[in-house]
Amino acid sequence: MSAGPAPGRVDGAVPPLGRGRLLGYGVGSVGTGVFSAVPGLLLLYYLTDVLGVSAAIAGVVLVVPKAWDVILNPIVGAASDREAVRTGRRIRLLLAGALTLPVLFAAMFAAPGSSPAPAAAWVAVAFLLAASAFACFQVPYVALPAEISSRPDQRSRAMTWRIVALTLGILVAGGAAPALVELAGGGRAGYALMGVVIGLVIAAALLTSVVSTRWIASRAGPRPLGLVAALRTAWGNRPFFVLLGAAVIQTLAVAVMLAGAPYAATYLLDDYGLTSAMFVCLVGPSIPAVPLWNRLARRHGPIPCYVVAVAVFAAGTVALYPALDAGAALPVLALCGLLGVCYAAIQLLSFSLLPESVHADSGRTGHAQAGAFTGVWTAAETGALAIGPGVFALVLALTSYRAADFDEPVAQPGSALTGLTAGFTLLPAALLLLSIPLLLSYRRLAARQYVTHDAEGEHAS
Repeated sequence: MSAGPAPGRVDGAVPPLGRGRLLGYGVGSVGTGVFSAVPGLLLLYYLTDVLGVSAAIAGVVLVVPKAWDVILNPIVGAASDREAVRTGRRIRLLLAGALTLPVLFAAMFAAPGSSPAPAAAWVAVAFLLAASAFACFQVPYVALPAEISSRPDQRSRAMTWRIVALTLGILVAGGAAPALVELAGGGRAGYALMGVVIGLVIAAALLTSVVSTRWIASRAGPRPLGLVAALRTAWGNRPFFVLLGAAVIQTLAVAVMLAGAPYAATYLLDDYGLTSAMFVCLVGPSIPAVPLWNRLARRHGPIPCYVVAVAVFAAGTVALYPALDAGAALPVLALCGLLGVCYAAIQLLSFSLLPESVHADSGRTGHAQAGAFTGVWTAAETGALAIGPGVFALVLALTSYRAADFDEPVAQPGSALTGLTAGFTLLPAALLLLSIPLLLSYRRLAARQYVTHDAEGEHAS
């Protein structure tokens, strides 16, 4: 028998999802968006310019905990599938992550002592544990859209709600977190207060989502698979891995820009407070743009819209270079607004294609394993988010950036200013352009593999 409706075909016997259920699922992304954005935006700057940690060591502190997550996420994904087979739900891991992540997030920004070395060690351990807690929530949470409905149009609706909530979370992170630091006077005390307040926001969002998604019946199976068997089964889904490659490159580009934003605001625009304004301009347009991109994707196809958004994002990023070099704040903010419209498409279309890739693969293998796929996806995404600040830290180290204590700022050499400008603009643009051939390859492979296996499944039924 066929494993389920083909992508694009509506099962009329299944009722549409109500707004309450869509909101209950989507609100979790407020918390995941906050955690994804705040460390990428502020943690490197916190290490180098508040704790006085060198750029090279700070890069290691950021990369190592996330490198562990790259290993952990597929394990969590396979464990989530086994839980789903045995219980029909993914609640246990979701709840474990929701309870522990907020506390560990606050600990990341509460480094004790005055010496850079123990402070760096504290942040590294807290970040490692927080990233592990995040994996426990994020992996099963991302698996739920493939199971939330058998109707592709309803899965698409769920992703639209999720991306709007994710954007809201990122907006809260980028707008409120730096503002809270400034409100509390900056320095260690400012970051500690921000960690507690934002941690409470994360807790409220994640726990609400756990309670609100208990109704989703997980359909993993027909039998539980170990990690190796799950990954072996998933490996044959070539379109998924091509899509994953494109998404990872794009995530890396955005992560590099997030890490560079406080430096660009401080040293190129002469106002750290503009970090929040830049972030709001980048993320704010995503909220109204998501429904627009959803309609355009239904009319013209997701991949053409995806490619256009990536290309325009890259062009706008290049245009930021002369604006930053001139210290022109208004053009920089305007360009960030344009990038925000494109960022909405990148988020929406990548995450919308993910559950369809997972759902279609069950027709190929006869085995539904959303957790395994999302474990691989979130592992790669987590790695890219971790590598981004590390890459920017490497740019700073190579261009002779001088670390500073919050109370004793230093003047940066011209090489460092040039390096951080290029690292914030030209490097992300190059990465974005590299992802376009992969998107075009995904369209070709998906049309061949998914359609062929769906036709085979219908014939067998």
